[in-house]
Amino acid sequence: MTLEPLLIAELITLGIGTGFLAGLLGIGGGMIMVPFITLIMSARGAPPDLAIKMAIATSMATIIFTSISSVRAHHQRGAVRWNIVKGLAPGIVMGSLIASLGVFALLKGSWLAIFFGLFVGFSATQMFLDKKPAATRQMPEAGGKVAAGGVIGFLSGLVGAGGGFISVPFMAWCNVPIHNAVATSAALGFPIAVANALGYIASGWSIQGLPEGSFGYIWLPALVVIALASVFMAPVGARIAHALDVKRLKRIFACVLYVLAAYMLYKGIASS
Repeated sequence: MTLEPLLIAELITLGIGTGFLAGLLGIGGGMIMVPFITLIMSARGAPPDLAIKMAIATSMATIIFTSISSVRAHHQRGAVRWNIVKGLAPGIVMGSLIASLGVFALLKGSWLAIFFGLFVGFSATQMFLDKKPAATRQMPEAGGKVAAGGVIGFLSGLVGAGGGFISVPFMAWCNVPIHNAVATSAALGFPIAVANALGYIASGWSIQGLPEGSFGYIWLPALVVIALASVFMAPVGARIAHALDVKRLKRIFACVLYVLAAYMLYKGIASS
């Protein structure tokens, strides 16, 4: 699978869009990247099962770079709650490795696509409704943070997302102010991405028939192009996030997610 000019243009556009959204909404961009990378690889002849798995793995690997760029911009504004990051990170790493090293390799790509579609649809609904938490609810103690991190890391590993669609609603549910939740989610994207990327490399290392330029399940050409484009746009999104009505933006974005969820459900059902 060669990097012809059209493919490069598609990947750059994808990187710009996901980088901007990573900074704006505190997401790693996987909810956008996975459907489009699946579409790009399928259009170039990759088997459906393999296209879905490589899209998930490649998406997660790009979040390593996007999260660094995004969190730097949020940290400069003092918005990252590092105490929450330290509490959730151990569980995140454990959950991520369980997903990417074990469950991911065992599940068929079609089942992963269906799970991705259902998960994105649920996340979009939560984002659209924007339910308010009870005023007395707070972040859990140390053990609760580890357990919550494990769930975030595990689900992120199955769908190739940076965890923002779980961690932002969770922190908001615990009465963390939304701008702090978005910024902290960006920081959590780094341990999620590193742990899962290592798992995807290990679990895909012996797989036959991978496209040229693959490193385990990660497709390196797409990783490089998307990452380069996204790191420039993440700080732009982060700056705008502090000046706009994020609630309205999330509702608009939720509508886009419903379309992407429907596409992945179609791919999963069609290839099962």
